[in-house]
Amino acid sequence: MKPILTLSNAHHLHERAAAFAKTASDAAESADTAGAIDAATWGAFHRSGLAMAAFPEALGGAGLSEGSRQSDLCMILRLVGAADLCFARLFEGHINAIALVCRYGTRAQMLSLADSVAEGALSAVWGADDAAGLAIKQQGDRSVLRGRKILASGAGLVTRPIVTAASPAGQMMCLLDLARHDNVDLSGWTPLGMRSTMTGAVELSGIGVGPDEIVGVAGDFMRQPHFSGGAWRFCAAQLGAMERLVELFREHLVARRRADDPYQLQRVAHCVASANTARFWVEEAARRLGASDHDAASTVAFANMTRMVTERCALEIMQEVQRGVGLVSFIRPNPIERISRDLSTYLRQPAPDLAMGDAARAWLASTDPVGEF
Repeated sequence: MKPILTLSNAHHLHERAAAFAKTASDAAESADTAGAIDAATWGAFHRSGLAMAAFPEALGGAGLSEGSRQSDLCMILRLVGAADLCFARLFEGHINAIALVCRYGTRAQMLSLADSVAEGALSAVWGADDAAGLAIKQQGDRSVLRGRKILASGAGLVTRPIVTAASPAGQMMCLLDLARHDNVDLSGWTPLGMRSTMTGAVELSGIGVGPDEIVGVAGDFMRQPHFSGGAWRFCAAQLGAMERLVELFREHLVARRRADDPYQLQRVAHCVASANTARFWVEEAARRLGASDHDAASTVAFANMTRMVTERCALEIMQEVQRGVGLVSFIRPNPIERISRDLSTYLRQPAPDLAMGDAARAWLASTDPVGEF
């Protein structure tokens, strides 16, 4: 394996994350315009050590995917989310993929992925299917994939994704090794925000899968509490963007000498309260998943409620900031315009009503006091 810096010290890791976040922030506007993150930013990402950080220290990482490091991961996701929510989305997916391989994969798979990432590869988790779905089929004496993945973030950039595929045994995870820009269709990615995530469809038919590619056993991908409980990670990235909006609001008011306006003061108070409310929930959701001091059902329920709280706080912040700043907040290149577009888009996560309903049912089925659930 290519040797890299081991980031064992939390303070050192945060310093490098903050330095990289400054680079990503400076490049965010041009990335949004181009619809892609440039090579210089990706180079800075790999040099920072963040690409390897989720691996165990023995493999050249910082153990960022381990339960005891979830608070550090939360801080870093907030930093990157404040800098560029598109990059944060890709980073979160990369972290998730590494965590899945470390949790369910073999030692050889962990080494293989670590070697690839150390050489500059990016990973991701591609789970969305079209109506036909992706499946593992028998072709002669070997198993191959049939179908494609849709809404695949980092399509054409990610070379070591985990993809979910149907099989006779159930849903399986496959760790692939792809060529860049191979069989990728980005033509349908024309969103309001999150433009530079390079999200599209990837045709995977014909790729062979065997013991080296199959990660874990059927059902591992959706195994709880990690499947739903891990939702706190994208909430942390969203939180970072929310916090940046509030800070930009403050900068605007101070620069315009409107910090004493009573109506603006009310908006500021609402924004700060909402940002900190979301932070309390996100940090606790991260702590619970890492500490395993709650049963799976309550951990998942808390994460689902964290999604709801984060969305509600984000919507309130965007409304208050946009009303307080006015038309300027809708005009490029004001960063409030881009961040609001990205956050509005990224908030649209799968099945929010189902998540909220499941959380409510879990509490109703429990006997815990509401303050201890």
